[in-house]
Amino acid sequence: MSDNVSYYIIKKKALPDVFLQVVEAKKLLESEEAMTIQEAVEKVGISRSSFYKYKDTIFPFYDNARGKTITIGLKINDKPGLLARVLNTIADENANILTIHQSIPINSVANLTISVEVLPSTGDIEKIIASVEALDGVHGIKILSRE
Repeated sequence: MSDNVSYYIIKKKALPDVFLQVVEAKKLLESEEAMTIQEAVEKVGISRSSFYKYKDTIFPFYDNARGKTITIGLKINDKPGLLARVLNTIADENANILTIHQSIPINSVANLTISVEVLPSTGDIEKIIASVEALDGVHGIKILSRE
């Protein structure tokens, strides 16, 4: 059996708590110079062995997104100006929109695919996705790919 590396994108709510605690410990270590690994793991409530076991295998999606292209898919209502609001929301966070594809609306809902280049100056990817998803008339946003 080969040892191929595979990556998956899953929602935060589906992860076991230990993975989220490892991510939190890593954030603490990055943000506080004087903090030791022992102090960080105690603060988040995991063992050092759990931290070392998972530290190189779990990271927030946005941490490794700079310089990458992300493609998102969503459904939007057929309302004048909604596509412009979606694009403006993305552009307001300084992400470079590369491609846009919108299907012809069926039953007043269109499928939309947007490819975005994440620049060093781009805001938080999670915030962008949450902001787009919060727009009235946007349904079912998904990250389709990351290159």
